[in-house]
Amino acid sequence: MGLFSKDIKTMDDLFVHQLQDIYYAEKQIHKSLPKMIEKATDAQLKQGLEAHRTETATHITRLEQVFKQHGAEVKAVNCPAIDGILEEADEVAGEVADKQVLDAAIIAAAQAVEHYEITRYGTLTAWAKQLGRADCAALLQQTLDEEHAADGKLSKLAESGINRKAA
Repeated sequence: MGLFSKDIKTMDDLFVHQLQDIYYAEKQIHKSLPKMIEKATDAQLKQGLEAHRTETATHITRLEQVFKQHGAEVKAVNCPAIDGILEEADEVAGEVADKQVLDAAIIAAAQAVEHYEITRYGTLTAWAKQLGRADCAALLQQTLDEEHAADGKLSKLAESGINRKAA
């Protein structure tokens, strides 16, 4: 289904399509995190990525709840954007031999993922409110807040020493 597909006729259709997009993205992220965790060498980075994997599982469950509250089928649609971000992360991590530089690269890749999620959840929260779905908006806002927090933690790790060690 393309962005301007015949299947998207209303704001509600667009909202559901975007839910399906982020649902796919969260599942792909959850699947890819163990690779990042395995490659990370900094103990705090590993711990943060492991905690975020657990949080991502919660995001998936929360999205399933939003689908149900909205009366939509729980379904994923391919998201080429997240596939590209994750593919690039994997490629860059495979090219870095210096472990300290690798940790900095992993943080950058993880932040690219977080920023994508922040964009999607911000939009979905606004749309849910516009559609009169305060119940859905509340759940989406909760996830949006957690994604912002994860991004902040990654920045703190980078700035507290990982980037300096890599330089």
